[in-house]
Amino acid sequence: MKSKGLGDSIEKITTATGIKKAVKYLFGDDCGCEERRKTLNKVLPYRVKECLTEDEFMWCKGYFNTYRTTITREEQRTLLDIHNRVFNEKKQASSCGSCVKDLYNIVNKLYTEYEKNSKK
Repeated sequence: MKSKGLGDSIEKITTATGIKKAVKYLFGDDCGCEERRKTLNKVLPYRVKECLTEDEFMWCKGYFNTYRTTITREEQRTLLDIHNRVFNEKKQASSCGSCVKDLYNIVNKLYTEYEKNSKK
């Protein structure tokens, strides 16, 4: 099972070293380990990247292969939707120019990697 966050990794270590078994022996099955694992996974999740869908890829292909000097609200919304789904985040739209540029660059890099790997 792949770790979703720090809680899963700690559980794997404590299981492998026998610490988990010792804690359960001393404190019983309800030692709080499961709740701690879930809390740590929620607070410190690993950033797992999903693949672009075919529709997202096609939109990016048209978008990033066209020269532009501005980004419309609708384009920013689409970039945000792609970013948030792929990285499982909840970023919001912004009027900050550097924030929008960062979003553009992240999705562009994702698209470029995806396109490069699809040609192999």
